[in-house]
Amino acid sequence: MAEPLKNYFNQHFVAPFSEVCKKHIANFNQEKFLATVFDSNWKNLELKPRIKHIAFALHEQLGSEIPKNLTCIVGLAEDIRINQNKQDTFEYLILADYVEVYGLEHFKESLQAIEKITVLATCEFAIRPFLLKYPEQTFEQLYKWSTHPHASVRRLASEGCRPRLPWGMGLAPLKKDASSIYPILETLKDDPSLYVRRSVANNINDISKDHPEAILKLLKSWNGFSEERNWLVKHAARTLLKQGNTQALALFGYGDFDNFKVTNFQFLTKTVQIGNAAEFSFSLQNKNSKAQKIRLEYFVHFLLANGKPSKKIFKISEREIAAKTTLDYLKKHSFKIITTRKYYPGTHSISLVVNGVELETLDFELAE
Repeated sequence: MAEPLKNYFNQHFVAPFSEVCKKHIANFNQEKFLATVFDSNWKNLELKPRIKHIAFALHEQLGSEIPKNLTCIVGLAEDIRINQNKQDTFEYLILADYVEVYGLEHFKESLQAIEKITVLATCEFAIRPFLLKYPEQTFEQLYKWSTHPHASVRRLASEGCRPRLPWGMGLAPLKKDASSIYPILETLKDDPSLYVRRSVANNINDISKDHPEAILKLLKSWNGFSEERNWLVKHAARTLLKQGNTQALALFGYGDFDNFKVTNFQFLTKTVQIGNAAEFSFSLQNKNSKAQKIRLEYFVHFLLANGKPSKKIFKISEREIAAKTTLDYLKKHSFKIITTRKYYPGTHSISLVVNGVELETLDFELAE
């Protein structure tokens, strides 16, 4: 089992960080800083509270002059980036968090700090309160950053304004009206960095959950210009494809479901022990006289603690099937115990999805 991310913030990280702080913060009390971080409640804190707690301990050492503190935070970030050869690191989100928590009333100084810090540790979370409090001014800066020489700053222009950023606060105004985002995405759609283009695709995917028709129109206008942009368009449309949106499927050349026939869908065993895998098989025929593109997926209908089902989709393959050809599939779905999902014994189901169309559902028993 993977080590929890929160455990990265330990004595082996915080103590060397405090050594860097001593170089930049006048009268820095290293002993007091470490005692504040590793207080009696430290072990009870999860990941994001630990990050905020370290930022709080840092603030206690810096004092109340926020603009001056922000200059110091930038100095820390530049020192670590240059002398430790760090870039796009996770652990130094503590510096971005400092700006998010303490810099909101100092727009100019905070945005200047964010531009520098994001090269070391992404400020995609830190920028979001500024988008809510100063939407016009922040979008003006994001648009400027979309042409910045450094890829991490350009990525921030897109990633920071994602309406549904994972782990980040939701941006309700942008869920309702995403028009402010589009000029940034247009600027970055052919960015030389995959890191940036992936963010653009993720932003568009976020928007598609609230404005599918507008995004389909955008993707149609972007598609077919280059391999790089085609990848972006496909990645951006992944939620629409999973939803079986017929326009999205047609955009990527997937044939009508009527061209296909599924037979012999069955489980190899009707009872699966938690920790093992459900095995199922089926045959898929292209009935058409021409080759057809297929997007093949399946839903697992998980049983929840309240006894109700919740389904999640999984991909099997995307490919072209020759005319009048039948393919046989054998698939395993693991019920190995993992930290991100709890399994409950009882009746579960699996259904096949062919080019967005969900077919019959078969039940099996998940047992302890």
